[in-house]
Amino acid sequence: MSEQKNSIIKRALFLSYFTIGYNIVECVLSIVFGISAGSVALVGFGLDSLVESLSAGVMVWRFNKHGKISEEDEGRVEKRAERIIGITFFILAAYVLYESISKLITRETPKPSLPGIIMAIASVVIMPVLYYAKLKTAKKIKSNSLIADAKETITCAFLSVSLLLGLGANYLFGFWQADPIVGFVIVFFLVREGIEIVKGEHETEP
Repeated sequence: MSEQKNSIIKRALFLSYFTIGYNIVECVLSIVFGISAGSVALVGFGLDSLVESLSAGVMVWRFNKHGKISEEDEGRVEKRAERIIGITFFILAAYVLYESISKLITRETPKPSLPGIIMAIASVVIMPVLYYAKLKTAKKIKSNSLIADAKETITCAFLSVSLLLGLGANYLFGFWQADPIVGFVIVFFLVREGIEIVKGEHETEP
């Protein structure tokens, strides 16, 4: 049983390292494409990728503790990791809200960005698969912090949909308002999930 759990822990670490690597690439490309197109949404998406990397980094820290400390201490590390990830939801929500309001007020219209659309499509496809893999792994080891991290991953998918809608509507129809409007919906989701994670209301089934 211990060997099986160690194997699952290694899988959790692999998923976390993959998340970090993917999001670093996504961050760099988003910011480069965003600056090129003058798109606040793309730059914001890149910054969101940094938050995703932070969440995955917390998971690496948490799972590297496995087997090196007592079960009681590991439980405390789990709770601490869970709270840290919950806080990142509020940070991300504040940024998305600020950018959405700012874009509507200033009526800033970005240039159409085909590379940004392609990147958003890639995230829409990859993030749900990664979310499912994390969730399945988390339930096997009963890790609430990994469930929280999985929720952050699916949030990235929702943000990718928002970005795709915004960039696509602007690219095809010149309707730039789509992105900030969808942004408000995502803020609601982020705050709700953040509260649940901090309160521990998303815990695994016994």
